[in-house]
Amino acid sequence: MNHVVVVGAGLAGIRSVEALRSRGFSGRITLVGEERHRPYDRPPLSKAVLLGTADSSFVDSDLEAMRVEHRPGVSAKGLRAGVLETTEGEIAYDGLVIATGAEPIRLPGEGRQHVLRTLDDSLELRARLVADARVTVIGAGWIGAEVATAARTAGCRVTVVEAGPAPLAHVLGPEVGGDTVPWYEGMDLRLDTMVAAVEEGGVRLVDGDFVEADVVVSGIGVRPAVEWLAGSDIDLHNGVVTDEHLRTSLPNVVAVGDCAAWWSRRFHTRLRVEHWDTALNAPEVAVATLLGDEAVYDPVPYFWSEQFGHMVQYAGHHAGARLLRRGDPSAAKWSVCWLTDTDRLAGVLTVNRPRDLVQGRRIIESGQRLDPLRLEDPEVGIRDCVV
Repeated sequence: MNHVVVVGAGLAGIRSVEALRSRGFSGRITLVGEERHRPYDRPPLSKAVLLGTADSSFVDSDLEAMRVEHRPGVSAKGLRAGVLETTEGEIAYDGLVIATGAEPIRLPGEGRQHVLRTLDDSLELRARLVADARVTVIGAGWIGAEVATAARTAGCRVTVVEAGPAPLAHVLGPEVGGDTVPWYEGMDLRLDTMVAAVEEGGVRLVDGDFVEADVVVSGIGVRPAVEWLAGSDIDLHNGVVTDEHLRTSLPNVVAVGDCAAWWSRRFHTRLRVEHWDTALNAPEVAVATLLGDEAVYDPVPYFWSEQFGHMVQYAGHHAGARLLRRGDPSAAKWSVCWLTDTDRLAGVLTVNRPRDLVQGRRIIESGQRLDPLRLEDPEVGIRDCVV
């Protein structure tokens, strides 16, 4: 293998380049990215950058020293065996890493709506978050909550419109999501409310009401950026389909990050996780696979969010598991666990309780059984509930 092309210059892309060199690959590396910035981290965009405590989040990686040909401002257009098609012509490859990430979903309408995915998005939105500005955030998920946090910190008048019965209901369920409703004090939180369109001067709701706004932010989710692969001979289903080695259906092609839907041996299902931890760690396995090793990617998914003065962390995959509480959600620190029918930990969510997160993640990895009665006592460490 003489030439590896990495398409996508986000964190997953740059970590793929680093993994190639650290594993001794001495051939050509071409890094293709549609943004004109050098690679950067995305989590600070909705945190430090949006709050104004940082102006960028560039990754500290020396592409020149690693002998990487970086092609910024170039978009992928198509793929066939051995050839990547781009907006600046074709690039032949011996190995390919797909790391094109995800793109935000936009709502219909002719009004101006902000999304938060790129550094430019964050800087542009930050400039609009000024005191007394009327800001409407559509979606009370992870990004929506962080945008609302920044807007409230800036002194804006904030309205949050959420289609579900509670914030974060689509990922945590309405019961746990409902525990975060008090965090929205001082804001106009509208639950079970659908948006019809973003119009000039605000948001039109499905029931016909109009919410006036100076700034509208759509935070209703993202979709994997794989449209450029339509018509290519590669399996797509909610992203680029891979096996547990991150190998795709095309020879010598792997996929990583937000766009990869990999098979999890641990959870016996296909997962696609849109979080920093995946972009950071999956490339090592993908590159090992590309270079002929049989590494397996089977993490316990992890992510975090900083919202309204709370550090919220989650680890696991709890679909179908039963909820168990540890502590009063009206307190400053609390957590919840999800247990399988065999009393094994499937997921853990913590609010300002990092010890529970660390212990819970390790126990999910080990697959140990827990005592549910002891687990309900927040004074007992999760590791002390192992039976």
